[in-house]
Amino acid sequence: MLVFDLHAIGNNLLAVRKRMGMTQAEVAEAAGLSDRTYADIERGTVNMRTETLLRICSVLHITPDEILTQESSSALARQSELWDRLNACNPKDKETALQLLSVFLLSLDRGQPE
Repeated sequence: MLVFDLHAIGNNLLAVRKRMGMTQAEVAEAAGLSDRTYADIERGTVNMRTETLLRICSVLHITPDEILTQESSSALARQSELWDRLNACNPKDKETALQLLSVFLLSLDRGQPE
C-alpha cells in the first residue's frame, strides 16, 4: 500500500536508519542535507523533493519503495522483533543466522523466472 502520510514516511526512514545503525547526522551528511532538514524529514514535518528522497535511499541502500509503501503492521512488528533478537545474538550465532537467511533468500531467487 502506498503511503502519503509524511509522518509514516518519516517513521519508515527512522526504522531503516536504526536498522542500518546510522545516526541522523550520518545520513544527513552522506545525503548532502543539513542535520536539521533530515531530522524534519524523519519527523514528518516537511515534504522532500524526489531528488532528496533518492539521495537518502541511496545512503540507506534501499529503494524508495521501502519507505513509500507499508506492509501490514503485524509483518513489520514481527520483522522488528526478529531484527532485535538477531542484534542481541553473539557474533558467531548472528553470522550463522545471516547465512541461513541468505541461503533461504537464494532459494527464492532460483524459483523466479528469468
